[in-house]
Amino acid sequence: TSCVPQQAPASPRPPAPGTAIASSPRSGHRHRLVPPLRAPPSPHPPVDTGIASGAMDLAYVCEWEKKPKSNHCPSIPLVCAWSCRNLVAFTTDLRNEEEKDLTHMVHIIDTEHPWDVYSVNSGHTEIITCLEWDQSGSRLLSADADGHIKCWSMTDHLANSWENTVGSMVEGDPVVALSWLHNGVKLALHVEKSGASNFGEKFSRVKFSPSLTLFGGKPMEGWIAVTISGLVTVSLLKPNGQVLTSTESLCRLRCRVALADVAFTGGGNIVVATSDGSSTSPVQFYKVCVSVVNEKCKIDTEILPSLFMRCTTDPARKDKYPAITHLKFLARDMSEQVLLCASNQNSSIVECWSLRKEGLPVNNIFQQISPVVGDKQPMILKWRILSATNDLDRVSAVALPKLPISLTNTDLKVANDTKFFPGLGLALAFHDGSVHIVHRLSLQTMAVFYGSSSQRPVDEQTIKRQRTAGPLVHFKAMQLSWTSLALAGIDSHGKLSMLRISPSMGHVLDMNMSLRHLLFLLEYCMVTGYDWWDILLHVQPNMVQNLVEKLHEEYMRQNAALQQVLSTRIVAMKASLCKLSSSTIARVCDYHAKLFLIAISCTLKSLLRPHFLNTPDKSPGDRLTEICSKITDIDIDKVMINLKTEEFVLEMNTLQSLQQLIQWVGDFVLYLLASLPNQGSPVRPGHSFLRDGASLGMFRELMVVIRIWGLLKPSCLPVYTATSDTQDSMSLLFRLLTKLWLCCREENHITEPDDTLIDECCLLPSQLLIPNIDWLPINDGIISKLQNKQLVRLQFGKAPGLVGHTVSSQFDAFVRAPGQPKIDHLRRLHLGAYPTEECKSCTRCGCVTMLKSPNKVTAVKQWEQRWIKNCLCGGLWRRMPLSYS
Repeated sequence: TSCVPQQAPASPRPPAPGTAIASSPRSGHRHRLVPPLRAPPSPHPPVDTGIASGAMDLAYVCEWEKKPKSNHCPSIPLVCAWSCRNLVAFTTDLRNEEEKDLTHMVHIIDTEHPWDVYSVNSGHTEIITCLEWDQSGSRLLSADADGHIKCWSMTDHLANSWENTVGSMVEGDPVVALSWLHNGVKLALHVEKSGASNFGEKFSRVKFSPSLTLFGGKPMEGWIAVTISGLVTVSLLKPNGQVLTSTESLCRLRCRVALADVAFTGGGNIVVATSDGSSTSPVQFYKVCVSVVNEKCKIDTEILPSLFMRCTTDPARKDKYPAITHLKFLARDMSEQVLLCASNQNSSIVECWSLRKEGLPVNNIFQQISPVVGDKQPMILKWRILSATNDLDRVSAVALPKLPISLTNTDLKVANDTKFFPGLGLALAFHDGSVHIVHRLSLQTMAVFYGSSSQRPVDEQTIKRQRTAGPLVHFKAMQLSWTSLALAGIDSHGKLSMLRISPSMGHVLDMNMSLRHLLFLLEYCMVTGYDWWDILLHVQPNMVQNLVEKLHEEYMRQNAALQQVLSTRIVAMKASLCKLSSSTIARVCDYHAKLFLIAISCTLKSLLRPHFLNTPDKSPGDRLTEICSKITDIDIDKVMINLKTEEFVLEMNTLQSLQQLIQWVGDFVLYLLASLPNQGSPVRPGHSFLRDGASLGMFRELMVVIRIWGLLKPSCLPVYTATSDTQDSMSLLFRLLTKLWLCCREENHITEPDDTLIDECCLLPSQLLIPNIDWLPINDGIISKLQNKQLVRLQFGKAPGLVGHTVSSQFDAFVRAPGQPKIDHLRRLHLGAYPTEECKSCTRCGCVTMLKSPNKVTAVKQWEQRWIKNCLCGGLWRRMPLSYS
């Protein structure tokens, strides 16, 4: 395959006979519509590897195993959806050759483990026509051609376990459009301010009203659907779990709706676009208002201005494109812009329209009676064409960007000036197997990808051979990721393809500009909480160090409150970046250990209670931090005297249940101090903690708390194997830890440890048994195997038999070998060599923990609530086989 980024022509040529002419709504001048998307034939025919090296290339392909009695075949229509957590849902039909029946399946995959597919019999009796994720990426709607809508939710917050909870129906009326109601949250990206230091300037909260609100302004959850007979149905999820459903006709004269789409306005209204499928019929628009009156859902509809496609008003094309095949709003929260595609058997044309408010001209007679003064001129809403293409190959699928980019001016010139940013492009797939990325306003080609079957014929003999060779493989459904840096396509054989989309759209940009694009999108994911897997697709090993440093610099520029909110998310982001380079792979363990340390510190401090109710503003945890930072004494008992020990009193059962977490703190401190003399050796896990004053300060605070709790219940203290019975291990470790902390407590004035401290740390192995630290396993995901830009071929249901990460051998000394006891990484419990308890693992960091809690103590439940929905790194959970190895 090959990639052909296309530039707009330098100067427009005179329009050819029959070329459509459009007038600019701003200047009134006539200009030729954008040149056709068709790329010139490549002088070198595309190779059959399916790999491209420019703006778009295949990352991996995953296909179904062919079985003799049953196989997966693509459904018609085929639909897919991509969530903000980088879960992809798509449909196929499972054909049973013996019984000759079809089962309509829904498949859900995590893009990091595409082979680990969760397939469920949807229960739909007719073909599935729509799939829609909610804004959190944890629930999925499916609708079919019989009017049934089902809502799927995660079971136990597992990405590979789903169940149908609630639903609604319009009996016998196929659903053609489906959407969740808007929750009122919209964060706009300002591309032109990507170099600003403040996140508030780069990403601004847009005033946007929810579709429906409960008491107090809380958005009400639910969905809206449009059926083929012109009905609109709204289902509301009440807090008690019940579903409130209402159905209304879009207009008095109901007509067939072949295509429809749903968008939302800032005022809380819903806009529905419909078409009967004929290009000679108008595309109709309706405003839908939803309300709850007397515990019943009420729907009000209003007709909005309609439009006719420009190609039907052009004499040269009047009957050329009889059918409208695609109708999409450019975004769910952008009801003023719509994309239309009309097609015939062999070709298509695409048009982009914009709804604008224009002044209504008033006749002179009425002007004399009542002159128009100031802003009182009557205004009307009118659709104006923004851009259109010339003749294209037949479009098979459309994928729209999800990034809410804020363009200060929708003029085409301004839009073209920022065309290097990935979120400005939408994807068009064609029946010849190619994919084009075009600008979402000007429709100018930004990049082209040719699949192995999309070689363009150059002579008549080739055309004849191609026609007899059978239908070409092409995408029947596509979805762009939430940062528009990846594209998932399901082709006519039911195969899933994952494409990278270059941040520079194939144009040669300097390293700083490419890094700035990636950094800008990483910051966006940090602020929104979206998963950033698709950004990692473009990070090369030589970029990792630079990206981590710049990400830290941008984070440190934010105010203290925002830093606190994002503190764990940036650590998780750094960990996932460092995993991609051999020079930084050891720091991955450090970042995960830091996430664990932050979680333990917050949990243990939250257990402290003030002795009197009328206490000052600061909590016991805050006072602990303040006192430990002021008192630099190396004697743990002298630090402890300055604290109100009555605030640290807990029940005995609670203290005992926390012993595993307390043991980890003690073991990690001992491991760090014992590794201090080896700091000049090759980088190993724990190295970065030796210069991290904030983390060492946290360990110091926890040791003080543990010391106090040990007075109440000695059995909760960490257990050390010492050579002397009289050795006070806690005092020794605290003394050495404080000396090390004093060297780096100020980030800008870090000093080297003196020889006395290093000599004392050298003696530690002769005084205490140094524990083995259970580092997280090397993740078995796909991301580290995609850096060499070689296509990876996968099969659903079978883990790839690929060689692991090339740098994994560095961790052989720190990872448990097969057959050794496994450990619950979050509860710090040993599971045995072959665990009998059901476990779950993180889709991002590989962290393993038991599915069900073995402890009923409130403090332990409080700890477990921190990672019940997501791992500490933010990744989703997936169920593991019963005896994992």
